[in-house]
Amino acid sequence: MPEEFELESATNLAVTLSWVAGAVVGTYFFGVAMSWVVQRVARRSVVVHAVEVLTRRPVRALLMLIAATIALGRTSDADAPWRGWVDHTLQILMITAVTWLLANLVRLAERRMIARFAGGATGLTDADLHRRKVQTQLTVLRRLAVAIVVLLGIAAALMTFPSFADIGTTLFASAGVLSVVAGLAAQTSLGAVFAGLQIAFTDAIKVGDVVVIEKEWGRIEEITLTYVVVTIWDERRLILPCTYFTTTPFENWTRNATEVMGIVELDVDFTVPLDDMRAELKRILAANEHLWDERLGVLEVTSAINGYVRVWITVSAPNSSALWGLRCAVREGMINWLQRRESALPRWRFEPASTPDSDERPRLPHSRVAGEGVFTGSEEAEERARAFEGADDDRVPDPTKA
Repeated sequence: MPEEFELESATNLAVTLSWVAGAVVGTYFFGVAMSWVVQRVARRSVVVHAVEVLTRRPVRALLMLIAATIALGRTSDADAPWRGWVDHTLQILMITAVTWLLANLVRLAERRMIARFAGGATGLTDADLHRRKVQTQLTVLRRLAVAIVVLLGIAAALMTFPSFADIGTTLFASAGVLSVVAGLAAQTSLGAVFAGLQIAFTDAIKVGDVVVIEKEWGRIEEITLTYVVVTIWDERRLILPCTYFTTTPFENWTRNATEVMGIVELDVDFTVPLDDMRAELKRILAANEHLWDERLGVLEVTSAINGYVRVWITVSAPNSSALWGLRCAVREGMINWLQRRESALPRWRFEPASTPDSDERPRLPHSRVAGEGVFTGSEEAEERARAFEGADDDRVPDPTKA
């Protein structure tokens, strides 16, 4: 009798597994066929295509789990000893699939919003600045929404366990105390999250902005809720917390516009022909018109001390990358021009001091020659000079009679 019961149970289990497997496979092929139909329709609609691409896998997984649950309920006894943990597993998997689907729908909403409010703008223009601003804000919001969806999914999965359900009831009962404790424990993390939201909506930085941080020149690559990734000019990555950008000053070269100006400094000789130097600058700028935006290109003398003349060449460019190339081109061109004019290169000059005649009488600091009075220029001064002559002559000895 027990052997017959075990044989019947094994047979029923095999039949149940067969039905469940058949339902899962059939649902999978149904999902593939549905995706094929939607792809044909999506050729005429960008929105439908985006929906199909982002929801294809989670929808298939959800449909297969639903089919498996229905087949399991119709072909097996609810009192079977294995039904409890199998039903629980299917329930958790369905919660996971729903969470996956909701997260992808959030990504879909982000793409559609970017396409609507920040699409079609490329290049370093005002429209591009607006596009990057909207993209940064939507990216931060998407990550926040996905984080909330995942947390809700984890909470829903944990609530399926009776022990966690009791814990949840206790937690809700003491929510006031726990909120204070959690706030103190996660003060740093919450501060970073709020800093990320502040960055996204105050327009301090955007994805693609050129910044100077920690004496490093780079471009904003990614902005998350807790940190910002900066690509340094030599392709290194600088990872900074969001709180850095709300508490530390930094340079943003492309916040409102991409146009920038730069300076090239040169030290030249006093004999340099400045008019010829300005003509050479115009020639160099004209030869680099793909880097120069024609807003500014001047040569000014800012200093003329210590034996040389300091020249500042101020130029403008449409963006920081072009400015770097333009400054290098101007510096190299002016150096080549100075090398062709060797007299324009800075140099030091020395002149020999004149030697006194041998028969000239040596003079001490306080000695005077006749006619060189201390007080001169008027009759009153001459009288004062005669008053001091006797005392001065007696006080200062004649070195030739020593």
